[in-house]
Amino acid sequence: MKAIRAAAVLLALLAATLRGADDFIDTVDDALSVSAWQDNLRARLSGSVDVEGYRFQQPAPSLYLSGGDSLFNPRLSLFLDAQAGAHVYVFAQARADRRFDPANSGAEFRLDEYALRLTPWDDGRFNLQIGQFATVVGNWTLRHDSWDNPLVTAPLLYENLTGIWDIEAVHSCGTLLLWANVGPRPSAAFPNKTRGVPIIWGPSYGTGASASGVVGKFAYAAEIKNTSLSSRPETWSVAETQWSNPTFSGRVGFMPDGRWNLGFSASTGAYLQPAAQPSVAPGSRLGAYRETLFGQDASFAWHHLQLWSEVYAARFAIPRVGDADTLGYYVEGKFKFTPQLFGALRWNQQRFSTVLLAAGGSGRWGSDIWRIDAGPGFRFTPHTQLKLQYSIQDQDSTLRNRSGILAVQFTARF
Repeated sequence: MKAIRAAAVLLALLAATLRGADDFIDTVDDALSVSAWQDNLRARLSGSVDVEGYRFQQPAPSLYLSGGDSLFNPRLSLFLDAQAGAHVYVFAQARADRRFDPANSGAEFRLDEYALRLTPWDDGRFNLQIGQFATVVGNWTLRHDSWDNPLVTAPLLYENLTGIWDIEAVHSCGTLLLWANVGPRPSAAFPNKTRGVPIIWGPSYGTGASASGVVGKFAYAAEIKNTSLSSRPETWSVAETQWSNPTFSGRVGFMPDGRWNLGFSASTGAYLQPAAQPSVAPGSRLGAYRETLFGQDASFAWHHLQLWSEVYAARFAIPRVGDADTLGYYVEGKFKFTPQLFGALRWNQQRFSTVLLAAGGSGRWGSDIWRIDAGPGFRFTPHTQLKLQYSIQDQDSTLRNRSGILAVQFTARF
């Protein structure tokens, strides 16, 4: 009881301090917004500062890169939004952090997003967008920013690395099991962290073009990108990956009323990078190694309750070996107890199909896994919030079965 009271007092003192700083942030907001030509040209620079801390057991889970059992990850994000009239919109996002995914490494500065969007009609029936931007697939990318994500981490299917590599082609089912660390002699030191790919890598900021719009209760979006949904951040830029093997993705949505948003997504594209060309099977080409994905998503909002879910079935085609299938999904909820205090809970699971081995028999090409994420969040002011998250993960693996992950994230936006 004393600990609870002490925590309540500490939160009250922190909230009072941050409210005092809120006026300063409002002043900064005004200074970073400009307009001209009778408000026909508007531009605004905004941003956020995230301070994250993680505690986990070795080997480090998901996409985290750390040789120890803890990780400190500060991040500065800058957003530029500019609009010329009602039909031309430009946005960009730059970040300074320790890599796109949490890592014990030096700081770097990146331009993660930049795009030009043209909207010929005022009713939003058609939008054309060109640049580097988040995928149109699913619904998590719409709320992947730290301020909008009710939890600290992404859903499991955006983080869980598989035995598929993007820099070398699989030559046999035995190799696939070895790369997935489910072979006869798995090794925690095997370099899957720097070679394996998930079903979707975060918001997948690939480079390309998209068309989207809303017509009545229906929404549509289609895109062509330079790299697949599973591709790592280093390949998203047009300077790194050209369009010799483009990826095509799309989503169709239906909104029966203001509470529901239902969607169906699909994507297909080559998951191997050009560097993998020497390793492809004789007579094959990079474009034959394709990731094909089908997904469904749903969101629901009613009073203080919000619910989201996504289900993805993905197939990695491997010439002369076969198809490697996996199914991943999550169900997530957020409930606002007060205008400032909220809680979030998410159930994640991913399962892998079996592949036929050359020596006979079969085996799963990945370790089936589930994870539950839960934690509270508190918005001190319209510009600051604190989130805690504890995750329990259980994996059908000989390396380690059950483990826990503790995460804390403080965000200040301006």
